[in-house]
Amino acid sequence: MSTFSLSHRTSPDFFSRVIEAVVAFFDSVSEGRRIAQRYEALSRLSDAALARRGLTRQDIARAAVSGR
Repeated sequence: MSTFSLSHRTSPDFFSRVIEAVVAFFDSVSEGRRIAQRYEALSRLSDAALARRGLTRQDIARAAVSGR
């Protein structure tokens, strides 16, 4: 029979890192959704409306990522 024990110091550090990784993952997913929403909104605009914003159709992806 073998035993395995985690020290009190190791366990919270491990779980903290796991929690941070999960939080970072969901933050990234949220950011991706915001980018997709900006892209969709910009892609629905007419060429004239894009031009008023200083954009062309080719600029939509860059503008969505940068938050313009």
